[in-house]
Amino acid sequence: MEKQKYELEFIVNTSPKILYNFLVTPSGLSEWFSDDVNIRNDIYTFFWDGEETKAKLINKRKDESAKFQWIDDEDDIDENEDSYFEFKIEVDNLTNETALIITDFSEEDEMDSAEKLWESQISELKHILGL
Repeated sequence: MEKQKYELEFIVNTSPKILYNFLVTPSGLSEWFSDDVNIRNDIYTFFWDGEETKAKLINKRKDESAKFQWIDDEDDIDENEDSYFEFKIEVDNLTNETALIITDFSEEDEMDSAEKLWESQISELKHILGL
């Protein structure tokens, strides 16, 4: 079944610099995104409930965005367009609100649970940030 791209936007009123560190550093990601994170040569290993999943940081712009490509092993980066997730930080020029925009993919019948998972994780992130 083909995965569908979706975007979610969350207002996270903190500085882009602080938010960015929670999106790309192992210590930041392990506070809200997964149980633990290791990094070696831009390969991030995420741990959830004893399982590990790897992703390569394929694109980043300081304090603006980070794009991760899921991989099966370090020699086999998945070139499928629908096997990445991306964080974008945008600041509204009028309201000065900081938004975190997440791009991800899910099979249609799993879309609701995928969105709920992100909502839960962002809620945890906001809690850690004291928002």
